[in-house]
Amino acid sequence: MQPFPSPRIPANELRPGRHWYATAAAIAVLLIVVGAAIGAYRFSKAIDSVDTGNQFANGDTVTLRLEPGSEKTIWVKYPGRSPGPECDITGPGAPGLTDPGADVFLTRDETWMPLHTIDVPRAGDYRVTCSSQALSRYAIGDSGGLVAFAGWLMLAILLPMLGISICVVIVLVTAFRRRGHRKRLLAEGYGSHGGDPAHASPSPSAGPR
Repeated sequence: MQPFPSPRIPANELRPGRHWYATAAAIAVLLIVVGAAIGAYRFSKAIDSVDTGNQFANGDTVTLRLEPGSEKTIWVKYPGRSPGPECDITGPGAPGLTDPGADVFLTRDETWMPLHTIDVPRAGDYRVTCSSQALSRYAIGDSGGLVAFAGWLMLAILLPMLGISICVVIVLVTAFRRRGHRKRLLAEGYGSHGGDPAHASPSPSAGPR
């Protein structure tokens, strides 16, 4: 006597629903796209962070139109020996020059280091003058160089990895729970009366309903 084959349970009756697979894929795609966008944007910012086409030398004065929060930085090439270059800024209010931290900007044959971050209290025209004991060259740029880009690059890599990890976890958990639900339905006599679990034969111990 051949055993009866296991009844086929429609996929839409198993829980959790299959929409969780789509949710997992959407999370992975979203984080991959966000990571790629951050990487591309920060890369474009890093390669254009210093305006090397408008350099100025020791004793030259440049006028900048700045606003609060502009995060502009004075970069220097050939800083020379310590104490190194010094800059001065004048303009509306009390503008200041702060420490920009460690960073670097590289071109094909030049190395630029951040010298000062410009902090202005309000919008206006500001005059910047720098000097040093070496044949230094200066340029205005953004606050982020290659070191800052490396930090953003790590985030751009971690986001897709996180998205893929979340996707894998959701898929595995969903598949495991759906398999468990299928086993429970079969154990409860799914399909014994036309495939409707509501009409499954009651167990001998079950009383009248």
